[in-house]
Amino acid sequence: MGGPEGPGWTGTPEPGRPAGRVRRLATPVGILAAVAGAFAYVGSVDPNESGHYPVCPLLKLTGVLCPGCGGLRSAHAFIHGDLGAALEANAIATVGYFLFAAVWGLWLVRAWRGQPLRIGLAPVWWWGVGAVLLIFTVVRNLPFGSALAP
Repeated sequence: MGGPEGPGWTGTPEPGRPAGRVRRLATPVGILAAVAGAFAYVGSVDPNESGHYPVCPLLKLTGVLCPGCGGLRSAHAFIHGDLGAALEANAIATVGYFLFAAVWGLWLVRAWRGQPLRIGLAPVWWWGVGAVLLIFTVVRNLPFGSALAP
């Protein structure tokens, strides 16, 4: 019998076939669409005006700025092309936008070529990212680090 594609069909399309390529590109394109939709919303609904977004629960309960505080204002400024204001609102988030774009671009190219996206980072890198976020959080809550506060 052989299945819907004829004798010998294994259930996976050949790498060069258009249907296989479309299927491989669906996830990265879908992720980009979701991120673009979220950025479009934040770009159209100004987080600098109160009442549109909830207050950070950590900030509200403790008065401590988390690493994400200012992220919506950063995204809003970034969308409107004001990189300086985006960095002032949340420097880590702004760097994250560029990092996301680079990883997404790599993902798209590898999906196009039929290669899986495998980014194997040693645990020391994950610990390093955690340390940077912790240091950023502590410094932005100290008097001398007020430039990092939104």
